[in-house]
Amino acid sequence: MRPGLGVVLAVALVATACGGSGDTSSGSRDKIGYLTSFGTFGRDAYAYVAQEKGFFAEAGIDVTITPGSGTVDVLKLVAAGRADVGTADFTATAITVAKEKLPVTAVAAVHQRSLAAIVSLEGRGITKPADLAGKKIADQAGSTNQVMFPVYAKAAGVDPASVRFVPATPPALPQLLASGQVDGIGQFVVGRPLIEAAARGKKAVVLPYGDLVPDLYGNVVVTSKELAARNPALVKRFTTALLKGLGYAIEHPDELGAILKKYQPAQDAGVAGAEIGLMAPYVRPAGFSGPLGQVAEERVRKIIGTLTDAGAVPAGALTPADLVSFGLVPQP
Repeated sequence: MRPGLGVVLAVALVATACGGSGDTSSGSRDKIGYLTSFGTFGRDAYAYVAQEKGFFAEAGIDVTITPGSGTVDVLKLVAAGRADVGTADFTATAITVAKEKLPVTAVAAVHQRSLAAIVSLEGRGITKPADLAGKKIADQAGSTNQVMFPVYAKAAGVDPASVRFVPATPPALPQLLASGQVDGIGQFVVGRPLIEAAARGKKAVVLPYGDLVPDLYGNVVVTSKELAARNPALVKRFTTALLKGLGYAIEHPDELGAILKKYQPAQDAGVAGAEIGLMAPYVRPAGFSGPLGQVAEERVRKIIGTLTDAGAVPAGALTPADLVSFGLVPQP
């Protein structure tokens, strides 16, 4: 069991949905247990915004927010019914579903572009993807960045076997990099403020996976196929409220930091606000005109082809419908 999974499991066990009809006229509310993608950083704080601003309450839902511990763990907890909804990286979800046939489905996109990256510091000999060959990268075992790395490496012309991943707990990553014990770490692009704070003035070097594999989605909202089929109205009400929180968060980054600090006092409000500011163009990229959360079937088909060509999933293992409930995603 990965670090933190036991805590997540214990909390998530009591946070399952009632699966009600969605009729809130009597004042009763449905219950949803929600897992963030990873911890309680600013990048995931839009869930707390939706909570604080009453968006979940307006939707007739009581939501218990529990810190997630990475895509694979989130998927397994949701698939097992130990959490109702979670957030997970779409590429890592596709790879995991192809391998393990987990009964989960995406119902909205948080990021229209992937946030996955390798982060180093100036002076460490990494300025471009080709420089990763022979380097040591720290990350949590089974993390999104590690699962996706072979796809990125192929696009960069780097032999993934030439890069050594060493396991480390997420809180330790910034200091491992700052102290020079590793050459780089797996991180989301929005982690730059956190890394530079730990490095005490040194500038981060960020190598985004999306620069070389631009069609990838970032995080998506996932639920079990069972809940999506049994109570699609509840899933849509929850997703609508969560995305309303996301939209508010990227428009009010300073307010987001204060809200996160209220719910998670150990977090730095300034760093959280900086993270959500960096995340905004991934939620609404230049030229994007669709609704928040939109997922396009043809693009999913192309992503599956990219993963197949890279050897990350077997040929014919996935169709778009295996990964996304298109009837539940926000429509243009």
